[in-house]
Parts: sequence; structure tokens; C-alpha cells
Amino acid sequence: MKHQIISSSPDDLPKVAQALSEAHPSARIFAIYGRMGAGKTTFVKAFCASVGVTETVNSPTFALVNQYVAPEGESVFHFDFYRIKKLEEVMDIGYEDYFYSGSFCLIEWPEMVEELLPPGAVEVKIEEDEASGRRIFTF
Repeated sequence: MKHQIISSSPDDLPKVAQALSEAHPSARIFAIYGRMGAGKTTFVKAFCASVGVTETVNSPTFALVNQYVAPEGESVFHFDFYRIKKLEEVMDIGYEDYFYSGSFCLIEWPEMVEELLPPGAVEVKIEEDEASGRRIFTF
């Protein structure tokens, strides 16, 4: 069953992150789709906060992956594949070690690596309503 939540402002994102966690409690891989500027990184920040990450969450655009730590010592991996040119770049960072670690993996620009995504990855789509500025989250 698909869920759809409309966000009027970034203040709504903790509720969206909570709804995503409740809808997919055992999921660890989240493929976050959206146009440039749709709010993918802002949503990742809210999701990280919802699982207890207190570190500053930044886009790993040039590093490809950032690691954060939740209170129980669980890793949260944040990927940004916008700038990759070849799948070999993702293979070179050892994506399998991350994707199959059992840790949260939040993936921006997953369309660049779709053939590498594990079965069961949850698609999170962020669409913009340009007239109202609201974001529509579907998962």
C-alpha cells in the first residue's frame, strides 16, 4: 500500500520520517527520488534526527557517502550519487558493504545506481507542487 504525505514546510519532515519508519519498520535501504532542489537532503536530515543522529548531516555530493552514528552505535549511511559517471565509481567504494550491512542507507539520486539497489529497497518520491511550494512524499 502506498502512502502519500503532503508537507507544507520543513517543519513537517519529522512527521514524514516517522510515517516512513512506521510504514516500513524493518526497511534499511531507502532510495530517495526527486528533482534538484526538491528537498532530498533536508528530508535525510529529518530522517537521521528521527533515528537519533545528533551529528551535522551534510550532502556527500563529492565524497559519495557520509556515515553518521545513532545513539545505540548503529551506523546511518547517506549517499549522493548525483555526480557519478560510471557504476564502477560506486563499486570502488564497496557499495555492497554498505547496502548489505543491515544499517540504514539513505540514497539520493538512486536512479544512477538502480541496478545495484538491493531487493526490498523502499522508494521515497518527493514531488514539488510549484504553485504552493508544498512537497508530496510517496512511499
